[in-house]
Amino acid sequence: MSLLDPLQQFLNTGGNVLWLILWVSICLWSLIIERLMYFKTIYPSQRQLWINDWENRLDKHSKKALFIRKCIISEAKISMTKNVAIVKMLVALCPLLGLLGTVTGMIHVFDVMAVTGTGNARAMASGVSQATIPTMAGMVIAIAGLYFCKLIEQRVSEETHHLTDLLQYH
Repeated sequence: MSLLDPLQQFLNTGGNVLWLILWVSICLWSLIIERLMYFKTIYPSQRQLWINDWENRLDKHSKKALFIRKCIISEAKISMTKNVAIVKMLVALCPLLGLLGTVTGMIHVFDVMAVTGTGNARAMASGVSQATIPTMAGMVIAIAGLYFCKLIEQRVSEETHHLTDLLQYH
């Protein structure tokens, strides 16, 4: 018996929609981890390059310098928010996929009821679990993803303000 057999059994219990939720969650967490690693490894060196570019400028007083400063800050914000919109979309998609799993599970329950009648609880049990498990999985993934999405957005805001303070315009 493999270590992945219980996971595969759980995914099969939730129906095909639960497999889709698994793939969406893998994409979601890959993007979240990528953003967190970006802030840990790449952003500090990029920030230092932007600061050095600004500090090496002789002109920090003109209107042109102000526009260049705004451009640097905008470039930093774009770099920091890369893939955040996709993360938000995947977070919003998870509960909807859970709802799709609920609907398909209930269709299965109704099919069983149509064939066997209303009194066979054992026959309906697989449809009920197929209806509830994807809903739970979609909500759990969305709640955890929402937390990390807000964490990343807060980090972007803090780093943008920090960079704005570091690039002093006289």
